[in-house]
Amino acid sequence: MNVQWYPGHMTKAVRQMQEDLSLIDLIIELVDARVPVSGRNPDIDELGKNKARLIILNKADLADDRQNEAWTSAFQAKGAYVVQADSRRSADMKAVRAVLQEACREKRERDQKRGIRNRPVRAMVAGIPNVGKSTFINTFAGKACTKTGNKPGVTKGRQWIRLNKDVELLDTPGILWPKFEDQQVGIHLAFIGSVKDEVVNLEELALLLIAELQSRYPDSIKNRYQISADAEPLQVLSGIARVRGCIKKGEELDYARAAGLLLEDFRSGKLGRITVEWAEEG
Repeated sequence: MNVQWYPGHMTKAVRQMQEDLSLIDLIIELVDARVPVSGRNPDIDELGKNKARLIILNKADLADDRQNEAWTSAFQAKGAYVVQADSRRSADMKAVRAVLQEACREKRERDQKRGIRNRPVRAMVAGIPNVGKSTFINTFAGKACTKTGNKPGVTKGRQWIRLNKDVELLDTPGILWPKFEDQQVGIHLAFIGSVKDEVVNLEELALLLIAELQSRYPDSIKNRYQISADAEPLQVLSGIARVRGCIKKGEELDYARAAGLLLEDFRSGKLGRITVEWAEEG
């Protein structure tokens, strides 16, 4: 399965990010906790290599808790600050604020030595599409500052948001990169909805997801649909179609509808807390 999606506005967004780097003190990178490798744009990594980095493992409530801890340790070992969060929860923002202050402590000390007082910390919020950047900003600010949506590509331009006298955030569009050298990356991004459903074959994607679940979380299918997950992926999808009444006229199974239901159940956490990429596998 070949997955590629790179709308024109993303090229413009990357150029704008390059120009804005001189204005910021650190990068807050949101990463979907279910795909912590595929969910990191290498362009952002390269652009921000000389900036302090706060990685937010977002949607941690949908991911395997053991893997959340393993990935936190892995990213910390590379020198990043890390917070596990559900960007919809105000309570999780307390940890973000604390780590944000720690990440910028040296910057504030340098400012004080230069006689600069009360200059706010400026942070760029970056990540791939549909990772929850706008929701994070709105929750962090305690008010609706940006437009949100449960699909990729909602934010297309940059926006400065002053939270208070201490912090300013630069919201940026979700960006992918022009070509996925490893198609497994594209598939994993399609699983979580960071690639538009319209550009992939959802039935094929659902079969790949079933195979992934069979390998890592076999009980997730059995518990959700009360069917055995021990068969071939197509047979499992057939079972889901029957259980969920995905039937066309003439008693033909509606695989497309069943595939959509499965993907939505995964993305919303109804299959349980699932991490597709495990830290111990690198």
